[in-house]
This record gives sequence, C-alpha cells and structure tokens, in this order.
Amino acid sequence: MNTTKNIIENKIANNMTSSMLIHPGEMIKDEIIARGMTQKELAKQMGVSYTVFNEILNGKRPVTTEYALLLEAALGTNASIWIGLQADYNMQKAKQDKSFMKRLEKIRKIAAVF
Repeated sequence: MNTTKNIIENKIANNMTSSMLIHPGEMIKDEIIARGMTQKELAKQMGVSYTVFNEILNGKRPVTTEYALLLEAALGTNASIWIGLQADYNMQKAKQDKSFMKRLEKIRKIAAVF
C-alpha cells in the first residue's frame, strides 16, 4: 500500500541505494594507484600478507577494523572512513538479498502489532 509517507520516503535521495555494489577494496586500490605505490609495497609496509591484502582489495574479504587501522597508519587516512565504507557495503549487500528482505518484512509486521 502506498501511503503519502512511503511515497515521500522513496523520493528522498538519502534513501536511495546504488544498484552496483562497490567494495571498499576498490577505493583502496584507487588510493594506492594515486600514491604511485604497488599493492605489494603497501602490504609489506603494513606488515600483512600480500595474498590476504589482495583478497580485500578484490572484494573477497571485508576491511576489518585491524586493516582499517593499518591503512590509517600507512596512508594517513582515517580508519573510520574504511570501516564506514565497509558497513555501507554490507548494508547494501544485505538489502539486495531478497530472501533476507522478506524475512525482515515478516519481523517488521509482527513487531508492528505490538
């Protein structure tokens, strides 16, 4: 049912989600390139496995708090940026899971009764 509230909420730009997920690793890759570094150089500077770091950069692993802090130390970027981007990515990914969204809708309907 489309109420005025639903219509307004759907029109607000802040409620829009991208149909294309961009893992924060892609942005880290851009940062590495902009600095003229290689992935291997940065992994070595951070004291981490290149293989694991490469998996983060390719979206196969999340940017953990520890990696965000290592990036902060190595690049001078704020760790909270990387954590926030990962959280946003996780949220968008969950919202694209139709099965999970149906489950949420059921829970919301039950909760609305109380």
